Amino acid sequence: MVTTASPFDVEDVRDRVSRALTEFVDEQVPVLQSISEDLGPLNDLLVQFTSGGKRLRPVLAWWGWRSAGGADDDRMIKAASALELLQACALIHDDVMDGSDTRRGAPSVHRSLEALHQAQNWYGSDQTFGLSGAVLLGDLCLSWADQVLFESGLEPTALLRAKPILDATRTELMAGQYLDVLEQARAQITPERALRVARYKSAKYTIERPLHLGVALAGGGDDLMAATTAYGLPLGEAFQLRDDVLGVFGDPHTTGKPAGDDLREGKQTYLIACAYQTATQTQRAVLTAGLGDPSLSSDDIESLRRVIIETGALEQTEARIIASTESALLALTEQELHNNARDVLEALAIAATTRTH
Repeated sequence: MVTTASPFDVEDVRDRVSRALTEFVDEQVPVLQSISEDLGPLNDLLVQFTSGGKRLRPVLAWWGWRSAGGADDDRMIKAASALELLQACALIHDDVMDGSDTRRGAPSVHRSLEALHQAQNWYGSDQTFGLSGAVLLGDLCLSWADQVLFESGLEPTALLRAKPILDATRTELMAGQYLDVLEQARAQITPERALRVARYKSAKYTIERPLHLGVALAGGGDDLMAATTAYGLPLGEAFQLRDDVLGVFGDPHTTGKPAGDDLREGKQTYLIACAYQTATQTQRAVLTAGLGDPSLSSDDIESLRRVIIETGALEQTEARIIASTESALLALTEQELHNNARDVLEALAIAATTRTH
């Protein structure tokens, strides 16, 4: 079905993706109920979890499609919404790995399931129940991502072109997540290793691969694939580095996460790597003692922030964000794009790297 909504309106695309996602999740209610009514809480959590978010990955898939000459088609909206389910899987599992209490200002999935266990006064560990349920719900979202894409109604030949990209996306994402966990265990990360994690955990998965998916579904050529890589990888890096800055300096009222939460979790980011690289012995001692301590007070958080600023790490990270964003924008000038896609992708690049949440 072809809609009459403006194909140039990013908010319109977000709304349409949200509607497609809601429709799919609603369709799964009777499926889950046919297995057991006890699965109701999982569905409720999924409805709540998928109702928020920026929809950045589906929007980029849509504009990859449009840049290759794809029409304004609801089938592509549905196909792009599959990336939101992959994102849900990643976030649910990420919160488990990080031990996060909240997500988007609400309890994380595993904490919600812990609370359910406690409220029902069930046997065993409420923590184990919460972690187990969250892992399984994340796995369900991963499975459903395939289902949404392949039931989108797009031509089989288009779906066959897209499948290797979706496969690569999942491989790179899981590999990047493992590298992130590994670096947290090693501690005292280098800037080079931090950028490798950022590339595979975020840059490719958030920007490059969604664009590739849209281009492939529309039948775009190798030149356009190369151009979206030249745009997507530096922008994805900048996007992740902005996320790292917000994880330390962001306002909890806009980020939906407690102030300095990344410091309590001991996140080994490019920002932290730069701080270690230039820190004095005294500053290094403050970083080592504080990072990863879940009991950090607000004063402790401020002490760590001061060290990060005084070492020049914040300034260095901001400079890298600017340079990477400029590199991404330059790539757009070297390739012909259809349907006003260049203007939209330029605007998305600025929004993704100057955001406050």
